[in-house]
Order: sequence, then C-alpha cells, then structure tokens
Amino acid sequence: MKSLFVGIHIASAIGLAVYGLLGFVALWLYRRDRHMTIALPQVADDVWPVITVQLPIFNEPDVVQRLIHSIATLDYPRDRLEIQVLDDSTDETTPLAAQCIDFYAVQGFDIRLIRRDCRHGFKAGALQNGLEQARGEFIAIFDADFVPQADFLRHTVPYFLHDTRLASVQARWGHLNVEDSFLTGAQAVALDKHFAIEQIVRHRADYFPKFNGAAGIWRAAAISDSGGWHTDTVCEDLCLSTRAVIRNWKFHFVPHVVAPAELPTTISAYKTQQARWTMGSTQCLLKYGKSIWQAPDKSLSARMYALLSMSAYLTNVMVLLLLLAQLPIVLLDARPPSWLYVMSILALGQPILFVLAQRALYQDWLKRLQYFPALLLIAIGLAPSNTKAIIAGLLQTDFTFERTPKGKTPITPLTHDWLSLIEIAFSGYCAVTLFLALTAGNSGPAILLASATLGFGYVGITSLSERASSARLRKKSAQQVA
Repeated sequence: MKSLFVGIHIASAIGLAVYGLLGFVALWLYRRDRHMTIALPQVADDVWPVITVQLPIFNEPDVVQRLIHSIATLDYPRDRLEIQVLDDSTDETTPLAAQCIDFYAVQGFDIRLIRRDCRHGFKAGALQNGLEQARGEFIAIFDADFVPQADFLRHTVPYFLHDTRLASVQARWGHLNVEDSFLTGAQAVALDKHFAIEQIVRHRADYFPKFNGAAGIWRAAAISDSGGWHTDTVCEDLCLSTRAVIRNWKFHFVPHVVAPAELPTTISAYKTQQARWTMGSTQCLLKYGKSIWQAPDKSLSARMYALLSMSAYLTNVMVLLLLLAQLPIVLLDARPPSWLYVMSILALGQPILFVLAQRALYQDWLKRLQYFPALLLIAIGLAPSNTKAIIAGLLQTDFTFERTPKGKTPITPLTHDWLSLIEIAFSGYCAVTLFLALTAGNSGPAILLASATLGFGYVGITSLSERASSARLRKKSAQQVA
C-alpha cells in the first residue's frame, strides 16, 4: 500500500516536471527568436481589401453596444468594411444591438444583424453562418468583451497582401480591468505569459502557431481550405488553427498590436471560461493528436511541443493526484526519494515565464507581480473544475458552449454546486494533511498543502457565495417582471 501512494506521488511529480521542462524549452526558444520581426508592409490607399468584421455575441447586454461602437470607429475605408453582428441572443441584447446597428447603417456603414433559427454549433456555427454570407476577402473576429484600437486593421491587414500563404494574423490581448481585483490581476498575469512568451515561441519557431479566437484576422480562403469552422469542439479557434497548420498555411503574431478586453470579474465566470478552454483542448488533442504526430512537414520538436502544449491541462489531474496521495503518505510515514525534490526544480520552468512576460511588457513589472501568488492559488483551486472538463472532453460528452459571463456582477449559472462543495472538501483534506504532516515533523509538503488549502477554499467558498448572489438577482428580476 505504501509503495502505491509513493508511486502516485512520484508519477504525478514527474509529469509536472515534464511540463516544467517545457517551460525551460519555451524560455530558450524565446531568447533565441525574440528579435525576429517582420516590418509592416506599406499599402497604397487604393488597394486596401474588403474586410468583414464578425462579432459573435450571445446574451451580452452590458457590452454589446460598446463593442459595436468600437468597431464603427476603426480607421478603414468605409466602402471596404463589412460588419456582421452574429447574434444568437435570447435576452435584451438583440434590441440593444439592433438600435446600435440602425444608428450606424443610417450613416452609411455596411452593418447587419445576422440571427439564426437555432444556436447550432454555438460560436463556431455562428462564424460559419456569417462566413457564408461575407463579402470580405479577410475576416476579423472580436468577442463581445473587446474594444479594439482604431488602427487595428491598419496594423494587421498589410501582412496578408505580401504573403499569399498567410492564413491568420493574431494580435495580443490587452486588459481593460486589470486593477479591479486580485482575480482580474491574476488573469492578466496568466494571459500575458501566453501572449508575450508562448505565442512568440509558437509563431517564430513555427511550432504549431494558433489563433486565439478573437482579436485576429483570417484569410477567408484559408478557412475554407482548412475545412471551415467545425462544431464538434468548444475550442473552434484551436481546431481550425491546427487544421490550417497541417495544411501548411502560415501564421503571424503581432505583439505590438494590442486589443484590450474585459477580464472575467467573478471566480464563477473565470471557472466557466477555463473549463471551456480545458475541455476544448482535450477534444482537439483527441481529434488531432495523431495528425499532429504524423504531420509530414513539421519537425519532431515542433510536433512534440504542440502535443505537450495541447495536453498541458492534464497538469490539473496531476496536481489532484499529488495532493490526494499526501495524506496516505503522511499516515504511513512514507518518504518519497530525495532525488524527486531535486527534480522538482524543473517545475520552476513555468513560473519563470510569468516573470519574464511581465518584465518584457511593462516598466512597472515588479508591481504587477503582486498578482502572481493569487494566480498560483487560483490555479490550484480550479483543478477539480478543470479535471471535470478533461473527463467530459475525453468522454466526448457535454458539448454545451458556456459563454463567459460579463459585467461587474454577472449572473452566473446555478449548476454544479456540488463541485464547489468538492473544492471546499479538498481544502479541508489538505488542511488536515498539513496538520498531520507538521505534527509528524514532515515539513516537505508544507508549502504545497498550505497553498492548496487556501486555493481550494477560496475558489469553493467564493463560487458558492456568487451563486447565492446570482439566485438573489434572479429572484429580484423575476419580481420586477411580475
């Protein structure tokens, strides 16, 4: 029995070390390629192509008009700009969007509200439906919470005109509300690592670059050549990107072009977003794992990097197994081998990237790192939710695309209260294990257990609190309607 739990501990720790090593690989590639740039090509005024801007929305009353206003202010020839508001909403979002659309249509904008009879395929289905009606040679996509800068198209479109094999240009996501709370600050640190380091590595080393779902532009012909938008995953962006890469289309990332977006303001909203990304990555791994490994024109290192990156959410499972093994290990007075603690240094590979990203992006990077401890705690706390999403992705169940709730006080789904109770139970489990370990004079896992106690407790208790608040808001809204 002792060897079983020690084995689980060792296997989980080695798995986490592998992904830590991936961080060191990314660090080396970033240092090697960070100065590689492509100058913005010059474009004559009379050759700007027709652009279709797609705005997929679903029940976004708090932000829909802000989104449309920001798109209408884009600095681009009006006769070559088409705006599609792809509205699948079932609430007051639709009349709010229609009011805004009518305002700009009168001013001469080519702007339309496109609705469907059903929400088949969710966001991917809406994008494909819009694509079939689009007149643009290139398709720009923005989610409801984005506010792109006026010169966005001027700084992205020219790249396409000088490379006919360029499929997509991706901009870096900025943050509208980074200082709202430690939660939004933590999210900003996480996203900055992805865009300032990982996207640069992927694109410049040609390690299966990807489109991030918003704040990017696609060549319409590349979408069609790659099979269009598929509706069998909840990560339509990763799904399409992978197919385009396998078909040898090129990608370009422009970190200096920033499209600000609103970060989720509640732990429930953030949990929903992360669970969707986790399930989608798992679905894409099952769908394309073999194709990636057999990609004839990609190096072995590129294929391995892509597979490890796509499977990185499995670290949530490893964290849970590692933590669950701690109590039996303490009670049985088992001690993992000493070499395991030396190998754990590899786990620093990922944290280093967070620090490097902040330093690369901001002059006040030391101040911004104040959010890093919160990020670590929240990441641990989300492990049960993300593990559930992994299982759903592996079993090919629950294909519901749950949008990320927006706004200061979004009404969150009242489902999965049991998951919050599990998170709280994990917190108690880790607290008891920590106490017993310290009592036995075993301080080795103390930092891990203390972090898990706080992380699980925060996510679980806050989730229940937010759901209670949402229930009150629903009741109040129902009373007002009545």
